[in-house]
Amino acid sequence: MSTYQPIFPKNNKWPERYTFSPGVRAGNLIFLSGSTGTDDSGNIVGPGDIVAQTRRIFEKFALILQSEGASLANIVETTDYFLSLEDYQKTAVLRRELFQGPPWPAATGVLVSGLIRPGALIEIKGIAAV
Repeated sequence: MSTYQPIFPKNNKWPERYTFSPGVRAGNLIFLSGSTGTDDSGNIVGPGDIVAQTRRIFEKFALILQSEGASLANIVETTDYFLSLEDYQKTAVLRRELFQGPPWPAATGVLVSGLIRPGALIEIKGIAAV
């Protein structure tokens, strides 16, 4: 018996080729898989625009959380992987808008040399408590 349950957003077709779930629930925690700013067809939203890509990531997180009766307000931690510190600093205003803190979620930012999705400027994973 599994100690966690996969979470799939409602009305969202999850590709069978993926070997991970968009989210999993273990007890009162929801773990949100790393996500890039893509639309439902896998195309980058806002090419060259880290704020648009970040907004899209959090929209996808909101859909996953809503399927469990939660929202972005339940996020307690994020880990952000980004290509440019200058670009990353532009996401602070959006985080303030979305999280409406304080309190703010715990956060880790990691400057990386590349991401798996071509055109992605940022990838974020998160943990929510419900």
